[in-house]
Amino acid sequence: VDVLIFYTNYNSEKGKAIAYNSNVSLSFFWPQLERQVIIKGNAEKTSSKVSDQYFNKRPIDSRLGAIVSNQSDVIEGREVLDNKLATLKISLDEINIKRPAHWGGFIVKPISFEFWQGRPNRLHDRFLFSFTNDNWSAKRLAP
Repeated sequence: VDVLIFYTNYNSEKGKAIAYNSNVSLSFFWPQLERQVIIKGNAEKTSSKVSDQYFNKRPIDSRLGAIVSNQSDVIEGREVLDNKLATLKISLDEINIKRPAHWGGFIVKPISFEFWQGRPNRLHDRFLFSFTNDNWSAKRLAP
């Protein structure tokens, strides 16, 4: 895996946190399977071209949602979003919906992957794969 990409509002709490400190951690947990993957790495914005390509492939309602929502801001109520969306739709040229500058991708370049498998006796299996000096190394970790 060379990179992981996710998309968000750059002005959201997450976007601001990454602008302040680009070291990130992604966690995926499957409680029914007692499995978890933790990925650590460095995040940077994707190019405008990559963000545009992804934005244009999204369903129209998802694109409009990205335009009208100031993600993470406090709002008075649901009607604020509904009204903004209705106003946007009135003036909308669906063919030329442009990605807002405040929305786009972050690319995460992993430096480590930790795989965790739970066990009933709490002696879980943990494996850490780390990237240093242009090589990946694997280690077993104590639970």
